[in-house]
Amino acid sequence: MPVLLPKSRARTHALPTRSERAADHAVLIAGGGPTGLMLAAELALAKANVAIVERRASQDLTGTRAGGLHARSIEILDQRGVADRFLREGKVTQLAGFAWTRLDISDLPTRHAYGLALRQSHIERILADWVAELGVPIYRGREAADVAQDDTGIDVTLSSGETLRADYLVGCDGGRSTVRKTAAIDFPGTAPTLSNLMAEVEMGETPPWGLRHDALGFHGLSQAENGRVLVVMTEASLDRTGEPNLSDLSEALITVYGTDFAVHSPAWISRFTDAARQAAAYRRGRVLLAGDAAHIHHSVGGQGLNTGLQDAVNLGWKLAQVVKGVAPDGLLDSYHAERHGVAARVLRNTRAQIALLRRDDDGRKAAREVMSELLAMDEPRRRYGAMMSGLDIHYDLGEGHELLGRRMPDLALTVEGRPMQLFTLLHDARGVLLDFGGGDVPDITPWADRVTRIDAAYDGAWELPAIGAIAAPTAALVRPDGHVAWVGHGSRGGLVEALTRWFGAPGQS
Repeated sequence: MPVLLPKSRARTHALPTRSERAADHAVLIAGGGPTGLMLAAELALAKANVAIVERRASQDLTGTRAGGLHARSIEILDQRGVADRFLREGKVTQLAGFAWTRLDISDLPTRHAYGLALRQSHIERILADWVAELGVPIYRGREAADVAQDDTGIDVTLSSGETLRADYLVGCDGGRSTVRKTAAIDFPGTAPTLSNLMAEVEMGETPPWGLRHDALGFHGLSQAENGRVLVVMTEASLDRTGEPNLSDLSEALITVYGTDFAVHSPAWISRFTDAARQAAAYRRGRVLLAGDAAHIHHSVGGQGLNTGLQDAVNLGWKLAQVVKGVAPDGLLDSYHAERHGVAARVLRNTRAQIALLRRDDDGRKAAREVMSELLAMDEPRRRYGAMMSGLDIHYDLGEGHELLGRRMPDLALTVEGRPMQLFTLLHDARGVLLDFGGGDVPDITPWADRVTRIDAAYDGAWELPAIGAIAAPTAALVRPDGHVAWVGHGSRGGLVEALTRWFGAPGQS
């Protein structure tokens, strides 16, 4: 089925009528931003019938939004064989930081010990091209307006008045998510304490470049790649809401700098705050939430887009197995159990950063200096670098080997006498059972349609970010999202139970 992409390839999909119910989708994704696109790709790789509903007429994005990919996000794209598409267009850099203190992660044990400076508009375009290759339809110029679920499916009424029916709906429709609201999922958190303006403009006068910190907040002026000026300002009050204009920006510049530098010709102006909220539940029946629909916070630290991509990779393979009848519906409960805590930690460290940066009074300045001194020490730097880049994420899968629940390193394996990177084995978004030759592994033929068994050799070091050296396992069951579901280490017990838990009962297809 053709997919609508921006500009010269732009076309639109006709919606199925009520008499064409067989043409509806197993999964409908509301929102075609980075999270929605990544989730669609995951489901398509698993051969699930998925479609996206997106309010924008094209993939074109106005504004800078997110500015890069952290190490773990690059890893998950590498797991699918598409990381090079992003690396070709971005700038490799040490991106991780905490409250403006840069964190060098180049000595962390990963092949991608760096971040990638790449604007969200480019990230979305590359993801959209990939989704097009996978044949995912995108219904553009429409958005989810209402949902009604029953025992067999969910009806999604669109803003156009038309209705689509699906087995499941995933809200990837942003912080003001209509899907979340119509599903009556609470969104508790903290109200904003500051308001920032961000814009790309032209200026008649050359401004003082760089960051400025004062009693009002933090501000910055820098040159964009196209020669225009990128502006970040803290507004004097929280009174103004909604879409900002050039007058708002001019006023903010005059308040801080005493002049607006003859600002003119804005390409875009946006307003954002430090409100921090998280959905009380990531699932209600047949409705699930991911990305900003599930959690919002200030952009400091650059974790928002990355957390959304990782939500999608955690959810995609699970949802695909459920809609294909391979795994029970209860598998979806593990999505909230695993990802809610991850985002809660992101909100926590973001609040801490804003507390340090909020104003430039003597107490906060002293606290920033102390924090910077601590983060200059190797152990805190590595630990916080692993946290901010997403490399230390650990899902609680019970007691056991240090690998259990953590990301599997991209080991340089030998398979059938040939060198092979481990992430290559995850390109098809299937489970992988790695046998490192430590003894007999139970027969997994009943799961062969979902899990690939690989006899591999590896004689290098085993090391995890923020953990350090670990004992070499004799076998490991790696989920499609790259996290380890079972570890063989002196015993092969528990493998059948882990296979059944994560990949359904034996013999089903």
